Amino acid sequence: MRVFSNIEELRHTLDALKRQGRTIGLVPTMGYLHAGHLKLVTRARAENDIVVVSIFVNPLQFGPAEDLGKYPRDLERDGAMLKQAGVNFLFAPGVEDMYPRPMQTVVDVPDLGRELEGAVRPGHFAGVATVVSKLFNIIQPQTAYFGEKDYQQVVIIKRMVEDLAMPVRVIPVPTVRDSDGLALSSRNVYLNPDERRAAVIVPQTLDEAERLVAEGLTDAQDLEAKLNAFIGREPLAKAEVVAVRDAETLAPVASIEDPVVVALFVRIGTTRLLDNRVIRSRASGNDKVIRDNRIAGQPGKGVTK
Repeated sequence: MRVFSNIEELRHTLDALKRQGRTIGLVPTMGYLHAGHLKLVTRARAENDIVVVSIFVNPLQFGPAEDLGKYPRDLERDGAMLKQAGVNFLFAPGVEDMYPRPMQTVVDVPDLGRELEGAVRPGHFAGVATVVSKLFNIIQPQTAYFGEKDYQQVVIIKRMVEDLAMPVRVIPVPTVRDSDGLALSSRNVYLNPDERRAAVIVPQTLDEAERLVAEGLTDAQDLEAKLNAFIGREPLAKAEVVAVRDAETLAPVASIEDPVVVALFVRIGTTRLLDNRVIRSRASGNDKVIRDNRIAGQPGKGVTK
């Protein structure tokens, strides 16, 4: 595995491989890797000749009161994991490499980016879209792999790719979970033992949502209220976002008929945990199930999720 921090050096190397007809898959990360990231790498290796993993803690997507300074970093550890996983190239730029001058150009998908997590983290998804756009321009992969845990991020990146006609296929990969159901996340290291035990309320709430819908609940506001109350049973948990949205557009829904995504943004102590689940009511038709599979895990043709 070769490691690059310089953009032009990486481009020069990848250009030579592209001229040979080699396909390139990109796994963008912020590092402090876990099994969920390695699942993305495995998928990328299976579908491409060359795998590039980027590690960059992007300051544009952190608010002034957020955890940029303490976000976990261990490049030596991460590099060893990626080498073992068969990654060809690690792109690990510094801030000065990615942003040699203060950025004046912003890529934003405003309607999607101000919903859900974006409502409590203003500007976050503009930072995400901007850095992903820059990574796509630097590496020019045929495919890029993102975890479904960050469902809203996947929807936004797919829309950006579609709107800007980027020649990249965005592939969502199912969430990897711990034995008790908690989604793996680099931020889980912030949880103390009591908080880690309490964090299981997050996947349990998704189980509860699925149970309620399976029993026939179709009123979205009623479901949100019941899920808020369910989270409230855990004293260490504070629900910041509990939302039932259209699985494709993220728009609010009144009735659960088409597939919906149940999106959770829950604070445990000082740590915010994200999770989601796509749920189909018994009334959902086959055409909607097909559409949802395309959105939430089954890549389609061309520039699709």
